[in-house]
Amino acid sequence: MTEAQKRFCDEYLIDFNATRAYKKAYPNCKKDETARANSSRLLTKANIISYIQEKKSNLSNELEITQKDVVKQLARIAFGDIRKLYNNTGAIKNIQDIDDDTAAIITGIETTEEFDGYGQDRKQIGYTKKIKMADKTKALDLLGKYFGMFKDKVEIEQDKPFEVNINIRKK
Repeated sequence: MTEAQKRFCDEYLIDFNATRAYKKAYPNCKKDETARANSSRLLTKANIISYIQEKKSNLSNELEITQKDVVKQLARIAFGDIRKLYNNTGAIKNIQDIDDDTAAIITGIETTEEFDGYGQDRKQIGYTKKIKMADKTKALDLLGKYFGMFKDKVEIEQDKPFEVNINIRKK
């Protein structure tokens, strides 16, 4: 493997954008179309595939992340229940009171304090909390693909050759 190919692989592993990785590894390439075509070819080479798989495996081992961990986290997001964010009075629970499975569906919380009056007369009258949730549809899509539920290609199986009968009438 050449140094440029190795650099391509390392760049590719950052964000899995092959076009960007190719342009970083081969700086003389200026056109996206060329980078896209060449990076696609590189990703079919056995030594490139092997190197990328080895690096991914090493990182997974180093971080102690397994496929099971990733699938479990996707399942938490896909099947998370927003109702568990609220207490029995309908108020949002304190973050410390939210269980791990429910916390997994939260990607961000923004709290804004609300005041009435100005200067020394200003008094807090409440606050607004905005909770950003993970994309359930995306998580379900990824889980479905992982389990082979969705196919990008349609496969047709048949027992006998396909026959077409065409009747043409002459006037």
